Amino acid sequence: MYVLGIESSCDETAVAIYHPEKGLISHLLYSQADMHSAYGGVVPELASRDHIRKLVPLIRQTLLESQLSASDIVGIAYTAGPGLMGSLLVGAATARSLAWAWQIPAIAVHHMEGHLLAPMLEDNPPSFPFVALLISGGHTLLIEVQGIGDYQLLGESLDDAAGEAFDKTAKLLGLPYPGGPALSELAKQGRERFKFPRPMTDRPGLDFSFSGLKTFALNTITQFVENQQDKADVAFAFQQAMAETLSIKCKRALLQTGLNSLVIAGGVSANHAIRSSLTNMAKSQASQIYFPRPEFCTDNGAMIAYTGCQRLLAGNTQNLEIFARPRWPINELTT
Repeated sequence: MYVLGIESSCDETAVAIYHPEKGLISHLLYSQADMHSAYGGVVPELASRDHIRKLVPLIRQTLLESQLSASDIVGIAYTAGPGLMGSLLVGAATARSLAWAWQIPAIAVHHMEGHLLAPMLEDNPPSFPFVALLISGGHTLLIEVQGIGDYQLLGESLDDAAGEAFDKTAKLLGLPYPGGPALSELAKQGRERFKFPRPMTDRPGLDFSFSGLKTFALNTITQFVENQQDKADVAFAFQQAMAETLSIKCKRALLQTGLNSLVIAGGVSANHAIRSSLTNMAKSQASQIYFPRPEFCTDNGAMIAYTGCQRLLAGNTQNLEIFARPRWPINELTT
């Protein structure tokens, strides 16, 4: 049972093939980061046009490298949301068209469910139930996961997502796009000089707020930054505040749910300081922690192929309409 996965929610075009017994067969990715860097961020129209150019060649290349043909594919999974509408429609239309031509089912996959299940691709996957922290450029979510499709939202960001705060702070520091990885790299040269707030940790609850952290960074930059070392010190302080805030909230979630397994996924989960902080917190709580490998933290086709495969195995089917939702709360999903 080979399932083809297509990811095109933002600025990366990705294709993968997954088999429930053989595992991940192949995965390819084309990043548009260089194209968008000239504009300091993703330009939606350019992103969707580039998906049109790259998607079908990537599908052909993936099949070729897997030594498979269209007749071997039994289902197509595609990212239906959330994401940029134009980019989503490219993947959705391509998947639906191929499914119709190949006379196989196509299934719409929630982008964040793909991230949530990405650690299942590892040699030591988590077992249900667990708490999941999803941290990306567009989302910061804490979720209690009882099984595939059985998700209870515990907390979310009330304003900027973690990745968005990283990117905006990086821009304030004059760093190139994509800002998050650039800030993380600069932070390696930083000193423990500034003390940034840990927002919303002095009150109960599991929601997040990072806009104030970004504003604190702006004020610090305005008052103290004169050279590259000053910038590195700000980057270090910002990253430490983010890591500690996420750790405090995850600890609360584990205690609130009584669970002892924690999954961290999404693009920001590749950040080394955040990984280290969360790993230490989990160890102190005698909890198990799971991360996807770095290449599966960011957007990828493997997580979509895997999630679509699980949905198809569970008997989920959909009609032939081209389905795309740029806004799609994960707690609306069902088994």
